[in-house]
Order: sequence, then C-alpha cells, then structure tokens
Amino acid sequence: MTALPASPLAWSHLLLGLLLALWTLLFLFRIVLTWYPQVDLSRGVMRLVGGPTEPLLAPTRRLIQPIGGVDVTPVVWVGLISLVRELLVGQQGLISQLLLRGGSPPVG
Repeated sequence: MTALPASPLAWSHLLLGLLLALWTLLFLFRIVLTWYPQVDLSRGVMRLVGGPTEPLLAPTRRLIQPIGGVDVTPVVWVGLISLVRELLVGQQGLISQLLLRGGSPPVG
C-alpha cells in the first residue's frame, strides 16, 4: 500500500496531476460529443462535462474557427493540457524534479 504524500509539494504534485488528468478526460468526452450535436450539455449529467470545459472552449472558438464544420477546439485543449501536465508533473516535470531533489527549490 502506498503512503500518503508527506510534504505540501508532494500533495500539490498529486492534486495537480489528478486535476489535469480529469480535465483531459473531460475534453476527450467533448471530442466524442462533437459527433452527437443533438446532445444538450446544459441538462442532466452532461452538465458535468459541459460546465468545466465550456469556459475555456468559448473564447477559443473565437480564435479558431471550425474546420470543415468540425469544432477542433477540444483537441487544441487536450494538447495544451497534456503539455502543461508533462511540463509540471510528468517524469521530467518541474514539480517532479523538485520532489526528486528533496522538495526544496535550487538556490541562485
């Protein structure tokens, strides 16, 4: 059995990793839901997918127009979130490296 993280940095690493993974999963659901335009994201369980993703997708749609009638903004966000996740909590990520070096940032 794995022990709970001891330091605040370890907790932030765990929580940030889970949050970014959850967001990626929600955007993947949005990609699948683009195949079903009749689904109303403001009703029922679909609000759990539409609520956290729409505030990011709406402004992005103003910058990136649909390509061939297909909304590609969820794909853009999956890529961006994956990049941020890898940079922060991935194997070579900043927070991961700080944890490996003892939890304290390097001086100077």
